[in-house]
Amino acid sequence: MSETKYIFVTGGNLSGLGKGLAAASMGRLLKSRGLSVSILKVDPYINVDAGTMSPYQHGEVFVTKDGAETDLDLGHYERFIDIDLTEKSNITTGQVYHAVIDKERKGSYLGATVQVIPHITNEIKDRIHGLSIQNEERPDVVIVEIGGTVGDIESLPFLEAIRQFRMDQPRGHVLNIHLTFLPLVSTTKELKTKLTQHAVRALREIGIQPDILLCRSTQEMNDDVKKKIALFCNVPIDSIFSDVDVDNIYFIPLVFEEIGVGSKLVELLNLECGPPDLSDWIGMVDAIKNPEAKIKIALVGKYAILRDAYISVIEALIHGGIANRITVEVDCILSENLEDNENWSDILAGYSGIVIPGGFGDRGIKGKILACQFAREQKVPFLGLCLGLQVATVEYARNVIGIKNANSTEFDEVAPEPIIDLMPDQKKITRKGGTMRLGHYPCNIKPGTNAHEAYGVDVVNERHRHRLEINNKYRDQLEKAGMIMCGVSPDDLLVEMVELKDHPWHVSTQFHPEFQSRPQRAHPLFREFIKASLEYHKRVEDLLPGKVKEKVPEVS
Repeated sequence: MSETKYIFVTGGNLSGLGKGLAAASMGRLLKSRGLSVSILKVDPYINVDAGTMSPYQHGEVFVTKDGAETDLDLGHYERFIDIDLTEKSNITTGQVYHAVIDKERKGSYLGATVQVIPHITNEIKDRIHGLSIQNEERPDVVIVEIGGTVGDIESLPFLEAIRQFRMDQPRGHVLNIHLTFLPLVSTTKELKTKLTQHAVRALREIGIQPDILLCRSTQEMNDDVKKKIALFCNVPIDSIFSDVDVDNIYFIPLVFEEIGVGSKLVELLNLECGPPDLSDWIGMVDAIKNPEAKIKIALVGKYAILRDAYISVIEALIHGGIANRITVEVDCILSENLEDNENWSDILAGYSGIVIPGGFGDRGIKGKILACQFAREQKVPFLGLCLGLQVATVEYARNVIGIKNANSTEFDEVAPEPIIDLMPDQKKITRKGGTMRLGHYPCNIKPGTNAHEAYGVDVVNERHRHRLEINNKYRDQLEKAGMIMCGVSPDDLLVEMVELKDHPWHVSTQFHPEFQSRPQRAHPLFREFIKASLEYHKRVEDLLPGKVKEKVPEVS
């Protein structure tokens, strides 16, 4: 296909309707037809990127292979479409205005009055075009998701830009898809269309007529509802689809394909492609629907109130379950709930594995250290990620080696025993945004370790997001006490992975393996962690007298 086609996805009524999952699912359907797909998320906030935002504000910060700190929707895109995205796949208002002001200061506009139209909108359009020529390969389709809700003042420049973008392209090269909400009135059991009508009206007032409507609801629309929406929204009835709630997000592509979304995309964009091949995806969904066992994993974090703060970790654990054909139930436990609680160990009892994810700051650290201690002493399978490696190392230094003042300089800047310390190149950095060790870096894996058995190779590349590392002054002490430095940087200056010698499966990483896990191809560490957790679960079950194993309920 010579020219790139474009799909713009907008949302109406309210946030959280699932634009990101809808965009990712449509990307999967197009890829299943042999088309190359790239995808872009537009975030209307003024932050340059998501890196300095609290997870409670915006959920997880997803890191791309080239080190961009981005919106969590990029994680959905990568997992569903199975592609590696770059910094070009996330645009923010902050980036756009920063670029335009920088050009103005350099004299690029010479004499012009710099305005939203055309300078801001042109910058946005240039960045959309830029995605279609990255890596010297022109994708067949670029999907662009506009964050926020139509009617928000922050989104107006982006909506104006995509209105212009359609005018700039040949007829049939651009598709506008609008996601709306269809509430169900509990007393009458009736789907109401007025919110959708208002959402489309707001979009049309801007000058954008949707080609396809995805209507999020708890049940299917009947023909009468579709006809009403078609009449008042000026959208053909065969281009209006129910986006019904599902039990698992990985069911969405198959649901979309079944109701005809994929075929409609091909038809309206006149795409030259083959029939869909979703056999691998169907097999993966079958593993979800027909598990052979079920285990519970404790994810102990400081942002555990909001699951989106750990969405990639949770999904990677689920992927590990799919690879082992079991259901993984992840309970997010607030680490602070373990602190100053004499029965803290009871909270962790009954789980088949424990995960300590990343994070920043000293709040909740005592609880994370207790969870590390529990996993080590009780021989519960353990996976530490980034901060998880650091607190596991501090716990080991305190309780095994006997360095009672062992700490991280993140928690105590004048720690007398800084087991964890800033990397040398981070000590003079004062600006917070985009200055951590970010993106892909190589790691040498030590043969004969659990890490090497999981990966099956000697060198891996993983994504990082951190400032601190294990202090090399303490490496000898840690190793002599039984902590194996199973992964190091090629120059041997940075410890990338550790595991315990006297534990069935206790592995921690300084990097974030969750960012590279896929539902059809679980990350090796998550796959093996879940496998070890399943074995632990079976051992514990066998030790319980008279225990009748619970039958796993069928997933509809």
